Amino acid sequence: MSTSASGTAAYPLPGPPNPARSMRARREKTIPGLIHRPVPPADPGKAAEIDERLEAWARALDLFPPEWSGDFGQFQFGRAVALQHPEAADMERLTVAGKLLLAENIVDSCYCEEDEGRGGARRGLGGRLIVAQSALDPLHSTPEAEEEWRHGVQADGPLRSYHWALKDYAALATPSQTTRLVHDLARLHLGYLAEASWSETRHRPPIWEYLVMRQFNNFRPCLSIVDAVDGYELPEAVYARPEVQRITALACNATTIVNDLYSFTKELASDPEHLNLPQVVAANDRCGLKAAYLRSVDIHNQIMEAFETESALLSTTSPLVERYARGLADWVSGNHEWHATNSDRYSLPDYW
Repeated sequence: MSTSASGTAAYPLPGPPNPARSMRARREKTIPGLIHRPVPPADPGKAAEIDERLEAWARALDLFPPEWSGDFGQFQFGRAVALQHPEAADMERLTVAGKLLLAENIVDSCYCEEDEGRGGARRGLGGRLIVAQSALDPLHSTPEAEEEWRHGVQADGPLRSYHWALKDYAALATPSQTTRLVHDLARLHLGYLAEASWSETRHRPPIWEYLVMRQFNNFRPCLSIVDAVDGYELPEAVYARPEVQRITALACNATTIVNDLYSFTKELASDPEHLNLPQVVAANDRCGLKAAYLRSVDIHNQIMEAFETESALLSTTSPLVERYARGLADWVSGNHEWHATNSDRYSLPDYW
């Protein structure tokens, strides 16, 4: 990376458009210059079977009205988890990963996202999320209060989705793996609240502050389950080590920025002020969105390089840690592939 005379990083602006390169990028739907590991396509039969299982589960629990089914199909949950967990021990574990992913999206859409028209709102979000957390971390109180709580959880689609998805996960995972996921979902909720608060107050954070928020409001709950889905457990004492926590956070942060980059044009069309990394970089660097987007790619690449370097070193210390780091890398790679090939949801800006 070059440096300007003032000592700040200088990010070269793109030159004249290259039609051949631009057409190739649009056809492949992969962000030029983004560090990623290509992966094979998901097995379409496996993805379809997972989708069928998830649809039956959602229908049995009445998680959302029938008119939302088109959005369910567009998301491609089955293909997502098949790509993200290539070493899954069996279809039951892949299906549970899909249930958790679906539940997290239902809660986000119905509780947080105002522009999706499903009841989400920034105002009062904290109250909704604390009850949502209780669907994962149950109330222990008087018999009367517990009974009312159970009725309250089962009376709401998003709460039912959380409750039953976690119940099915707990049947396959160890108690410590289940507790890990519950804690990481609480972290996710904290990130939701930060983003909602900034939207309400129209706060424009510095880049580092935005990255802090995205370390909580990110895909970490999905990566928390890689060992359970693959059929083993990374012991809590190993998982809690600072160096293991660091590679976990780096993987989660890199793959979350991938989401910022691939969803950029969709968010720009629906809400031009929606907070994402390119918007934050543009506001802080006082530059256009094109230059900001390219710098955001560079930020992703720095985080991704740190993850790859540090996880490779850490993997030499233990076969179990190597397996866990490989699971993180598989999820990151599969998630990139899902974003890059999900043309129903995402398209790239014409910046190359």
